[in-house]
Amino acid sequence: MRIYVDGDACPVKAEVLKVAERYQVPVTIVSNGGLRPSRDPMIQHVIVPHGADAADDWIAEHIGAGEIAITADIPLASRCLEKQARALGPTGKEFDAHNIGMALSMRELNQHLRETGESKGYNKPFDAKDRSSFLQALDRLLAKAV
Repeated sequence: MRIYVDGDACPVKAEVLKVAERYQVPVTIVSNGGLRPSRDPMIQHVIVPHGADAADDWIAEHIGAGEIAITADIPLASRCLEKQARALGPTGKEFDAHNIGMALSMRELNQHLRETGESKGYNKPFDAKDRSSFLQALDRLLAKAV
């Protein structure tokens, strides 16, 4: 069991580490760089080459069944689900077989609306409620898994 964090823009890295420590689950944070390495032996930092999907590709290649990916990237969540892993967004939304198709479709629609100028594409700001929802969801996932 391991938690993989899509680390470049993840707003809940500290929360992941807090919950993972409680359950003694190792964490791998994957990024293009710029993150301070940890001295904690339960935390591994992986620096991938710069590129649009380099971190996503690394996570999708290494994650295994029953492990957990923390990502806001819906295509990465889908790739993780294909490998029988779990995927959790930073707002606490768990992606699963029942909702990933709709999430991918909405992502595609929103991208189209942004490209055509129909939408400005502003996202709701990340807030304390999102952080709390994430903590509860990750705790629930790890309690079941461990």
